[in-house]
Amino acid sequence: MAGRRVGCKACARAGLTACRGGSAGIFAGTASLLAGVYGISAIVVDGHLGALCPAGGALHGAAAYGVTRTLMDVAMKRDMPKALQHKSGDHLTGESHDELYREAQKTAANRLASSETETVLLENRDGLTLVGHLRECENAERLVIAFHGWRSAWYRDFGLLADFLSREQCSVLYVEQRAQNESEGDYIGFGLTERYDCVDWANWAAERFPGLPVYLMGVSLGGATVLMAAGDILPAAVHGVIADSAYTSPRAIWQHVMGKNLHLPVRAATVIADLLCQKRLNASSGSYSTVEALKNTEVPVLLIHGEDDHFVPLRMAFENRDACASFCKLLVIPGADHARTYYMGRGAYEAAMRAFWEHFDK
Repeated sequence: MAGRRVGCKACARAGLTACRGGSAGIFAGTASLLAGVYGISAIVVDGHLGALCPAGGALHGAAAYGVTRTLMDVAMKRDMPKALQHKSGDHLTGESHDELYREAQKTAANRLASSETETVLLENRDGLTLVGHLRECENAERLVIAFHGWRSAWYRDFGLLADFLSREQCSVLYVEQRAQNESEGDYIGFGLTERYDCVDWANWAAERFPGLPVYLMGVSLGGATVLMAAGDILPAAVHGVIADSAYTSPRAIWQHVMGKNLHLPVRAATVIADLLCQKRLNASSGSYSTVEALKNTEVPVLLIHGEDDHFVPLRMAFENRDACASFCKLLVIPGADHARTYYMGRGAYEAAMRAFWEHFDK
C-alpha cells in the first residue's frame, strides 16, 4: 500500500499515511497487513488502523499499543486470535512459499502422526502437565528428545526427519511444547520458560533410560529452547544438543520480525512488547538468551541453519557459534529457508548428525 507524503518525512519513508508531523501517525503498511491479510481490527484513527510514528521513536498512544499488543497476542497467547486461525504466517516469518516442500512436509507429518507411539505425561516444575510421544526402536543406541517450533507440532517439524532417526537406531521422545497442542500453559515463552521444561524432560529421560546417551534437539523455537537449556544444570546422560534454525532471544527475534518483516519502528514496539512479556512471563524478552547460555555450557553443540532463512537470520547462528564455550559445529545449508534445512540439504544434514553422534555417544 503506497503511502501519501503528509508532513512527516520519516513516516513517508516508512510508507505511512496521514502522519501530521508525528502527532497522528498511521501504519499503512502494517495496518493493511493486519486488516487485509489477517482480518484484525486494531485501534482506528481517522478511519485507518493506527500505530506508531517513527519520528523520534515516539509512540502514537493507544494506537501503537493496540497494534503491538495484537502482534504479541499472536506471538504468545495459547489461543490464536480467531481472525488468524486459518491465515498463513508467511507475512510474519518472511518465508517463501514452496508448494513442493509443503506437500512433502504434509505427507511426512501425516505418516509420523499415525505411527505407533507411547503417550508420556510429565508434570513440570510449574505444575503444568506436558505431553510427549515416545517412539522407541529396538536396540536403541541413543534417545533424542525433540522440541518443535512456534505454533507448530511434533509431527510437522520432525516428519521429514523421523525415518532417518529410526534408521540410525534413535528412540525419539517428541515433546509438545507448553501452551501448544495438548500440553498445558497459557503463554508461549519463546524459550524463556520452555528451557526449564527441557531440563525436566532430560531428567525424566535419564531415569527412564539409564545408560542411554540423550540428545536434546529442537527446531526454531525448539532450537532456542534446547540451546537455552544447555546453560542450565543437565543430567550427565545428556551428551549433546542439536539446534536447527534457532534464534538467540525472544527480544532479538521479535525485533527482527517487527522491523524487517513488518516494518514497525523497532525501539518503540520493543518497549510495549517487553512490558507485555514481563506481565505474562515474569521476565523481560531480553532477560536470557542462547548466547548467554552457550557462554556457560559444557555440552557439545551442533548448529544447523539455512543460508536463506528469512525468519531467523543466519547471523544469529554465527552469534551462537561464536559464544559457545564447548565443542560447537555450525552447518549452513545453501538455499534453505527457515526450518527447511533437512529438505534442502538432506545429505549434509545426515552426515553432520552421524558424525556428531559418533563423536559424542561414548
